[in-house]
Amino acid sequence: MSPRSAGPAGAAAAALAGKPPFLRGVARIDGWFAAVIEAIVALLVAVEIVVLFVGVVARYLFQAPIVWTDEFAAIAFIWLAMLGAVVALQRGEHMRMTALVAKAGPRTAAFVEALTAAAAIAFLVLVLQPAIEFTLDQMVVVTPALEISDAWRAAAVSVGVVAMLIVSLLRLARAADLRTAFFAIFVVAAICIAFWLASPLLSGLGKANLLIFFVVIVMAQVFAGIPIAFSFGLAAFGYLATTTRVPLTVLVGRMDEGMGHLILLAVPLFVFLGLLIEMTGMARAMVGCLANLLGHVRGGLQYVLVAAMYLVSGISGSKAADMAAVAPVLFPELQARGRSRGELVALLAATGAQTETIPPSIVLITVGSVTGVSIAALFTGGLLPGLVLAATLCAVVWHGARREDLSGVRRPPWGEVGRGFVVAIPAIALPFVIRWAVVGGVATATEVSTIGIAYATLAGLFVYRQFPWRRLGPMLVETAALSGAILLIIGTATAMA
Repeated sequence: MSPRSAGPAGAAAAALAGKPPFLRGVARIDGWFAAVIEAIVALLVAVEIVVLFVGVVARYLFQAPIVWTDEFAAIAFIWLAMLGAVVALQRGEHMRMTALVAKAGPRTAAFVEALTAAAAIAFLVLVLQPAIEFTLDQMVVVTPALEISDAWRAAAVSVGVVAMLIVSLLRLARAADLRTAFFAIFVVAAICIAFWLASPLLSGLGKANLLIFFVVIVMAQVFAGIPIAFSFGLAAFGYLATTTRVPLTVLVGRMDEGMGHLILLAVPLFVFLGLLIEMTGMARAMVGCLANLLGHVRGGLQYVLVAAMYLVSGISGSKAADMAAVAPVLFPELQARGRSRGELVALLAATGAQTETIPPSIVLITVGSVTGVSIAALFTGGLLPGLVLAATLCAVVWHGARREDLSGVRRPPWGEVGRGFVVAIPAIALPFVIRWAVVGGVATATEVSTIGIAYATLAGLFVYRQFPWRRLGPMLVETAALSGAILLIIGTATAMA
């Protein structure tokens, strides 16, 4: 059994076997704390799916809309975003640039890792008091549908900050020796104090501070390997605290607003849908059908890769889920035909970029939520660029596969092709079901993913008979971690904006 499969507590304990008692104690605390947070976020993802799907069914089938579903989903969503960011931090999955760090020696790399943890701690300590004040300010606000205090929603930011602070401290204690940890904390604290002492000077620079904080400082943090979300947050906090008299609760309010857009709930739901179609075998059925049609021609499986990414992207909305669904099916056969792994990874990455505009795209949903542009219009406009890029990639594949040796490749009979197509029909129909639900007004861009999840669940249970229940828990946690990392970036970017 691998450390990951043994659970967070087992993984932490296994990683520190034979270490001093203090570090073993830290590992146990870290593991159990992670297990509790993971259980909560898994429950939140499941609750969001059920509540939104029930709302769609009640409104469309029974003509009896439930007025509180969107409000409840919004409250649960901000908790999911913050606690998902905690899980991502505990797993080291926050997005960061490690190109320079990877080239450093072991001692330098260890110090940089400690420095990134110290930077995260600095941001969380600085933003904790404004987060608590923001929660207290929201206590007097009453939500319109549920008629409860808005502090129940706003408290998610405070609780998430405290939980991430605990995780960061445990991570620093576990990953670095005491000398390195204290030196990293000293460096970060010295930089923060230096900016605070320089606030009279900075206040007189006017708009030049925008360049200092949001270009120079952000770039320095990103290149140093500090996670992007914390880089944005530290820059925004530093700008407000040293150059303006704006209350720092504004920073937390903007983070809350950025992460709280209900349309962004499509991010975790489509990520989960992408994992679900891979688990149920729907993606494999689609890829198998395309492989039967094109696998015997030169470059055929590369064409299948491009087409499969186009189709699967229209279901999951997540590039990571798309690649996880398609690559394991095609890569072994492509390598058997003499294609190098580097070439295949390059094509997979290119198709991943190509499908960013294919609905339901998380990128388009994010752009629409930030700019106020119609999500439906973005979905409609995103199809053609993806198609043009797919055609261009196919031209590149054709040029590279002109001399491919197909002497050992078997051409399947038409009967086998037909059977593969019949098996793939439920999977191929899914993107059309999703688009019909949005265009037909059955569900919003946020809710439509729940229809896809229900459809994929039924197809996995009764058509493909592939639905390992034990994988649901890890999938829910993985969904929350990836979504939390994305949404925290959106929140701090909104504050920075």
